[in-house]
Amino acid sequence: MKRKTTLGVTALGAVLALALSACGGGTASTPSQSGSAAAPASSGAKAEFNAALEKVLNPSDKKGGIIKFANAGDWDSLDPADTYYGYSWNFIRLYGRALVMFKPAPGKESSQLVPDLADSLGVPSDDAKTWTYKLKPGVKYEDGTPITSKDVKYGVLRSLDKEIFPDGYTYFNDTLALPKDYKGPYKSKGVNTDKAIETPDDQTIVFHLKQSYSGFDYFAQLPATIPVPEAKDTGAKYKEHVISSGPYKFDKNDIGKGFNLVRNDQWDPASDPERKALPDGYEVSTNVNADDIDNRILAGDLQVDIAGTGAQPATLGRVLTDPALKANTDNPTITRLWYTSINGNVKPLDNLDCRKAVEFASDKAAYQTAYGGEFSGGQIATSLLPPGIPGHQDINPYPSGPDNHGDVAKAKEALTACGQPNGFETNISYRAERPKEKAAAEALQQSLAKVGIKLTLKPFPQADYFALYAGKPGYAKDNKLGLAVNGWGADWPDGYGFLQQVVDSRVIRETGGSSNISVRDPEVDKLIDQASLETDVAKREPIWGQIDQKVMDGAYILPGLWAKSLLLRGKGLTNVYVSDAFGMYDYLNMGLE
Repeated sequence: MKRKTTLGVTALGAVLALALSACGGGTASTPSQSGSAAAPASSGAKAEFNAALEKVLNPSDKKGGIIKFANAGDWDSLDPADTYYGYSWNFIRLYGRALVMFKPAPGKESSQLVPDLADSLGVPSDDAKTWTYKLKPGVKYEDGTPITSKDVKYGVLRSLDKEIFPDGYTYFNDTLALPKDYKGPYKSKGVNTDKAIETPDDQTIVFHLKQSYSGFDYFAQLPATIPVPEAKDTGAKYKEHVISSGPYKFDKNDIGKGFNLVRNDQWDPASDPERKALPDGYEVSTNVNADDIDNRILAGDLQVDIAGTGAQPATLGRVLTDPALKANTDNPTITRLWYTSINGNVKPLDNLDCRKAVEFASDKAAYQTAYGGEFSGGQIATSLLPPGIPGHQDINPYPSGPDNHGDVAKAKEALTACGQPNGFETNISYRAERPKEKAAAEALQQSLAKVGIKLTLKPFPQADYFALYAGKPGYAKDNKLGLAVNGWGADWPDGYGFLQQVVDSRVIRETGGSSNISVRDPEVDKLIDQASLETDVAKREPIWGQIDQKVMDGAYILPGLWAKSLLLRGKGLTNVYVSDAFGMYDYLNMGLE
């Protein structure tokens, strides 16, 4: 699809300087660039800025209608074994039920875990090395067949195959007491895995871990615990028609274009008190231009930008200077880091001082502008852990000058120390469908050029960014992807849920799909193990700060922003609220007026 030209970093900064003057809410005399064409998001409640931040806006139990979503790229996968985008985990609950789920509620209450397919949270034993769950009675798939504990076990085991499912996390691979060299039910067919997962009856599933972990309920909410019937599994093609265990099922799935969900008449609301199932269905379009998504939401013919990362740079000036439009937005602070991986597998970035040169030379102010400024992009980050994650420490090992435009002198000193006094060349990747990432890459290209580091921009598709390109070590090395624009939100709100999958070198897979692109440090791995074994919270949380410091000392990651976003509320939605757990609107119980 032909993409519209986006505002450059300098031009956007000028627009936001005007826009931010209206951030206090504006006045009746503020000029409108839209003619107030967009009606209030929810006519049943007064539209106000941040009205859905801490409470449910326009609560309703009214059923009916079709909610329309759009995605600027394609899904990584609709398969619960192979998905790792936050928006996908948010949305997947409409057609899949995991053992446990985050409570669908606004604000901090959304970080609470509640039972979903299971009838309670996990019951630990053996010093938290064993976890037992019992399924609710009478739950069924879309075809009416009963869901059993064996289906949950099969779903988890198939997710372990990182060749067929490269985009998934490795939590279960890393922690279950699996047989040696076990590679999942396709490649290790017939291997007994009861020492890792037992199913003594159709209602009971027991997980056995290699070592104690008190937070296993966070694992139980992962999409991999969504049941998969082995008889209906089609491997890599299962994403074409996932068998529903939730209130909606797939009606049409045209991969690359979009899909439709309709009601699942085998879903029993009596077994599922957390889901309202209000709309009659969902219409989801993929590979839609990001700016067009914003425009369609403002015009009222689309309700939700599913990526949940906020309005695009080209939209911000228009929205923030028009009180009527701004009244239909929310501006959450989220546990997300926008950052750039510095890949030590690519020469000369295998040299620590060369990586430090990148850190010092980077214009953090321009990075912030690329994402929409402090108001809608976030706070300039000086390390990895966002302030909302336990273990955060105020550290800044690579100050970017008094005005945050980079420290050229320090960068040149580092280049001399690494034997590249005149700079060097490398490539920088970003997700092609994300204008903010392109703007961030351009900002880095401009600031690093001041010290002789020449960057060539390399866009790649969102759906396969980690599986085939930036997250595939061999490809990244062969194609000199020295820098990779990236973003990461906490899988759950603690140090492990934020850090482990992006800094533990053991999650890096040669087959691709690695969420950790650049951190290969045995000392970091040891600290992660130390924190995982520490049962005293007061002793454990500071270890996450030590890990943050260690990663920064190695200059493996250039932190950009601790994120904020400006979310556009679609017209006519009910039950709208921001979920802290997902850092975006909660998609589970939205309805239509």
